[in-house]
Amino acid sequence: MRPVMFRSSVGCLLTVFSSFPASRSRVVAQAAAVRYLYYLRKKMHYQTEQRGQPNSPDYRLYFKTSEGKYISPFHDIPLIVETEQGSDVPAKKPRNNESEVLYNMVVEVPRWSNAKMEIATKEPLNPIKQDVKKGKLRYVANVFPHKGYIWNYGALPQTWEDPNHKDKDTDCCGDNDPVDVCDIGAQVCCSGQVIQVKVLGILALIDEEEMDWKVIAINTQDPDAKDLNSIEDIRKNRPGHLEATVDWFRKYKIPDGKPENKFGFDGQFKDKDFAVEIIKSTHEHWRALVQKQTTTRGIECKNTSCTDSYFKCTADEASDVVQSAPIFGSAHCVPPEVDKWHFV
Repeated sequence: MRPVMFRSSVGCLLTVFSSFPASRSRVVAQAAAVRYLYYLRKKMHYQTEQRGQPNSPDYRLYFKTSEGKYISPFHDIPLIVETEQGSDVPAKKPRNNESEVLYNMVVEVPRWSNAKMEIATKEPLNPIKQDVKKGKLRYVANVFPHKGYIWNYGALPQTWEDPNHKDKDTDCCGDNDPVDVCDIGAQVCCSGQVIQVKVLGILALIDEEEMDWKVIAINTQDPDAKDLNSIEDIRKNRPGHLEATVDWFRKYKIPDGKPENKFGFDGQFKDKDFAVEIIKSTHEHWRALVQKQTTTRGIECKNTSCTDSYFKCTADEASDVVQSAPIFGSAHCVPPEVDKWHFV
């Protein structure tokens, strides 16, 4: 029997052992993926609903509560983990520090995958979609020795890097997106999964002259979470991980013909306290955004739970948004060049 590895429509990797021909093995694998994803989504407090065809420009991943009410992952999922995040998912506290503040992370891109999935900040309810540039779906290049994204990559909900705000340390304005997060945990997550993370530090990426903070965090369910509490802990327990992270962000756009990215603070990671202050600041910028106290810069702020928001909508209005999207269909093929190595 031989193992068949494949990537599901939202990025989970599964292994199916089979003695069938390749075509039949693929069918078996896809069926297993559907069952596995259904299991995962039933276990999560926040569920997702697929629309459109995976690996195509019309694919969307919408979010809803365990009660089936549609929400925005950008605006309706709380930044800070609540004491009881629904009866089915109690908030976890680190064993060594009961006062630790934990954050929700919306996973956009699973580790080892290439499709540049992201929260659609300019669409109603902000589903996850694959980024498109010049009419083509975007895939992150494999810059040797890396394969795709080297962490679970996603965003902190209810944060916003305000393009009207200039950072005092880097003299750059925000990139008009939620704050990005790199989860260094061992589990390969799924696109659309909402996990609880512990913040460890932050990297100041300057992407095309815009401020693009990268929070370094770890899933609280990870076996190493209790031992990793700072950037220095990562350096000591996971030698090379931080250096690989800087290398990845510096070079990942070079295969697209762009120059190396730059960093604030000479590419040095800032500590946890610094990261928390950035998160607090971007949360306040987000609050001003949904309260219509600043210009939206094209951001779609429709939400179902922000009581003091000008953009709050009803459950029926949210449902209408999802129902107007194309129904879920068969996946398109991923271009073979996505697997190409790039040596830069």
